Amino acid sequence: MEGVKKKALITGITGQDGAYLAKFLLEKGYEVFGIVRRVSTPNFWRLQYLEIMDDIKFISADMSDMSSLAEAIHASNPDEIYNLAAQSFVGSSFDQPIQAADVNGLGLLRILEIVRNFNKNIRVYQASTSELYGSSVNEDGSQSEETPLKPNSPYAVSKLLALEISRVYRESYGMFICNGMLFNHESPLRGLEFVTRKITNEVAKIKLGLSNQLILGNLDAQRDWGYAKEYVELMWRILQYDKPEDFVIATNETHSVQEFVEESFKAVGLDWKMYVRINEQYKRPYEVQYLKGDYNKAKKLLGWEPKTKFNELVKLMVDADLKRWEAHLKGESLAWDALNHPGHVSYLYRKRDE
Repeated sequence: MEGVKKKALITGITGQDGAYLAKFLLEKGYEVFGIVRRVSTPNFWRLQYLEIMDDIKFISADMSDMSSLAEAIHASNPDEIYNLAAQSFVGSSFDQPIQAADVNGLGLLRILEIVRNFNKNIRVYQASTSELYGSSVNEDGSQSEETPLKPNSPYAVSKLLALEISRVYRESYGMFICNGMLFNHESPLRGLEFVTRKITNEVAKIKLGLSNQLILGNLDAQRDWGYAKEYVELMWRILQYDKPEDFVIATNETHSVQEFVEESFKAVGLDWKMYVRINEQYKRPYEVQYLKGDYNKAKKLLGWEPKTKFNELVKLMVDADLKRWEAHLKGESLAWDALNHPGHVSYLYRKRDE
């Protein structure tokens, strides 16, 4: 019916991608529902930063709890589900491999079983990852939808489980399930546990005299880094396509951690060699050294291309962290700052019996 809003349910709505996606869908006229976990200190700073808290209907659920997920899907009755919730830090997956498998792999399986029995017409987007490739590359050095998969971490293995589950349900039940193999994507909303935000945040502190060193592990690892705000648009486009397909989301460029460091210090006019220290403890047991995504399928079928270049992305992240710490030094409120004020949810939407 004309005039009826489409409804979307986002798991992981408080994360970087979830927050940007929620804002994008709201601007598209969607009614947006977001799954949040019951925790003592809810982490809503990103949604507050984007000023969309009051526009989202929150549902309390957990990716490991089938009944709560079922209630969330029944209550929201969505046209589209974006499964972005994950144990998303590769390093932590070596310490908590079972949790990674449960949340990242079995979490999607729970959602698909619920959708299969409730409404198979719901379109499902699954956030996959470039970590699936490991050291596997094409002849030209890139990774595409056809590149063999060779996961090198419990995180990557859990995402491979989700990828294969989605394929089985798509082929067996005719369900509309798509995977976006996202290569590294960053923004000012990135968590401090990720190396890119760790770098930009510490560089800002060094520039302002709040720190005097940046401790890192492997500077040689090379990644395909894009802008998360642009990537969420492609998530949406993937679900609007006329058939379910899996797509690589990337920039087709690769840069080392050292290059990211150099660009970050360049943005504040400092020599990185004066401040960077290496600590072997920060190196992973099994590191993926090189990633470079080929997004030609998305360009051809969906008309999508990345716009923000690597150096622009680094600078906008450094600038955002500088503004945060400058505000902190002035004693201004940082309600959206991940370090100091995680924020609190004001409203939880729950299914009610009539």
